[in-house]
Amino acid sequence: MDVGVPRCWNGSPALISGALVDPGRVRRTTLIASQVKMAEQPQATGATTPDVDAPDTGQSTAQLPKKPARPRGKAQPEKPKRSLLCLDLKNPLRKLCYDIVEWKPFEYMILTTIFANCIALAVFTPYPSGDTNDTNQILEKVEWIFMAIFTAECVMKIIAYGFLFHPGAYLRNTWNSLDFTIVTIGIASQILQHISKDLFDVKALRAFRVLRPLRLVSGVPSLQIVLNSILKAMVPLFHIAFLVLFVIIIYAIIGLELFSGLLHKTCFINGTDNMADDPAPCSSEKDVGKNCGEGLECKEHWDGPNFGITNFDNIGYAMLTVFQCITLEGWTDIMYAIANVKGNTWVWIYFVTLVIFGNFFVMNLILGVLSGEFSKEREKAKNRGDFQKSRERQQFEDDLKGYLNWITVAEELDLENDQGQKEENQDSQGNKKERRNNDDSQSNINGNGDPPQVTTCKMYCRRFDKVNRRMRRTCRKAVKSQTFYWAIIVLVFLNTLVLATEHHGCVDFFLIKNVHALSTFHLMGSDGVAKDNTH
Repeated sequence: MDVGVPRCWNGSPALISGALVDPGRVRRTTLIASQVKMAEQPQATGATTPDVDAPDTGQSTAQLPKKPARPRGKAQPEKPKRSLLCLDLKNPLRKLCYDIVEWKPFEYMILTTIFANCIALAVFTPYPSGDTNDTNQILEKVEWIFMAIFTAECVMKIIAYGFLFHPGAYLRNTWNSLDFTIVTIGIASQILQHISKDLFDVKALRAFRVLRPLRLVSGVPSLQIVLNSILKAMVPLFHIAFLVLFVIIIYAIIGLELFSGLLHKTCFINGTDNMADDPAPCSSEKDVGKNCGEGLECKEHWDGPNFGITNFDNIGYAMLTVFQCITLEGWTDIMYAIANVKGNTWVWIYFVTLVIFGNFFVMNLILGVLSGEFSKEREKAKNRGDFQKSRERQQFEDDLKGYLNWITVAEELDLENDQGQKEENQDSQGNKKERRNNDDSQSNINGNGDPPQVTTCKMYCRRFDKVNRRMRRTCRKAVKSQTFYWAIIVLVFLNTLVLATEHHGCVDFFLIKNVHALSTFHLMGSDGVAKDNTH
């Protein structure tokens, strides 16, 4: 072995920058990097990583303990030292349960089971008086299989993570608590059903089976984000609900003052109490609103539209009618009914402002709040994943950096590398000098040669290019000015105004309008051409 040449952990010469090296250095570095990346760093258990700067001990890094397969970027639950007060980290049963519940195919199997259970719940058909059919009997047997799978999952997670009394325990997670509650209720309902149907009424417990689809939330992170955003938005939604209630009360009071008792008149047959076919609100005043035809008279004593529910007779019915208008459910029918009684007296202003302010503005605030909370929860989830990835990447980079720093000691002792660098410098200096001589000789040749002759065509082309550039600069300066911009805006507005004033029978005005529109289009076209030429 050569003295003064640093050696790697296996005794072979170090490879640095093409010097006195081992040809397998790149492969070894990649292998060791992957091994360091997979090496476990259990801070909670007191285990330490091997010192990369320490001398060779003859032990390969491949012998380091390795992590179980885990998805990157997913925050792993903290492993307590003991589970259920008796199972430590080295317990074979706990290790097996932990590997299973962290195994990705196991998670997919649980999600598939939940989907299958949802389908079974949808196919099940309840019958009165305890009757059943063959399909229901098969589903009752399949129910035991579902319960066994869900119970096994719950038990394995409790063994792996612990039950309750430490951070990272099974029940410390909200979604796991939901799963545990659903599984417990399902087991209790199955047991009580088979003990005695006369002593216990398990129908109420069996109704909790509809909560099983909620277990999808615990397995699908995107659903967790949606549900969390809805829960976080409850307080802002209460504030918006008060605003909606305030708007409903204000418009209900206005409707109570304007339209109270108007929707109880309809057309009756003269001299009888029989209403005409398809009763609708009418007006008893002539030439106001809707009048009844011959043989009919407009009288009261009618319940009103929708069996008397739609009216403004008191604050309760008025609020209900306003709420119906806000939801856009038949609000035009209510407006037309009021117009049949009041006539064309600007009734539409009340309903149009109610729809614009109550629906388009206030109700859409709910969507805005939900969207904002969803964005916040999605950003939090993304940050958690990025933090986990960056922590794993930083740990890997620190380990690899320590190993590479130990390798790079050979650069200080590699004489051949220095000699090769000197030779390269000398070659580069010689090449520069040769290029400089070639440039000087070429310049001498050009200086002694005849100057190129400029033809008349080229001279005119140069003049044209100069004029063209001057015109483009002028156009660019014009179209970039604020005066030109606002002039175009005003012309567009005036053109729109002229088009809006067109009406039936305006022959002369229509011709003038065409002239204005044509002028506007020409100016706008010139603006577009000038802008295109400036780019």
